[in-house]
Amino acid sequence: MVERVENTAEAMEAAALPRMHEVHADPDRPAGPGRVPEKLLTAIGEKSPARWAYERLILYIRNFEEQLDAEHEVAMGFAGGDAGVLRIEGLGYFDPDILTFYGSDMSGARTQLIQHVSQLSVMLRAVPKPREDSPPQRIGFRLAAEIEDDAPDERG
Repeated sequence: MVERVENTAEAMEAAALPRMHEVHADPDRPAGPGRVPEKLLTAIGEKSPARWAYERLILYIRNFEEQLDAEHEVAMGFAGGDAGVLRIEGLGYFDPDILTFYGSDMSGARTQLIQHVSQLSVMLRAVPKPREDSPPQRIGFRLAAEIEDDAPDERG
């Protein structure tokens, strides 16, 4: 049997592709970020650390929302300090290394977190939706639609 040898470009591309592995005590629990769009499984040009983090975080948020009931929405808790919880209403990145989260805290105050990718530590939380008579907001599905689309929304 002949073994295939990668050239340098193929080896570098393979090293740049995202890999993920998770194991849970409950075998029926959805693992990881769920389905990964084909666009994210192939190396398409160079991406900044901010873009890589942004795209993968979107998949985790969408997967988390898929597990919520109609009475809850996704929010994120902050590690350290008394910053509290932010109901995620928007997510963005600023190349090469900044992520920003937009939303409101539990009192309804407008909130924004700007974070360097090297400091990224996000805890997703299920919080009651602010109004019982309204449908839950699902930001993860809106964000995922953007990265699954063939024409990315680039600003710059």
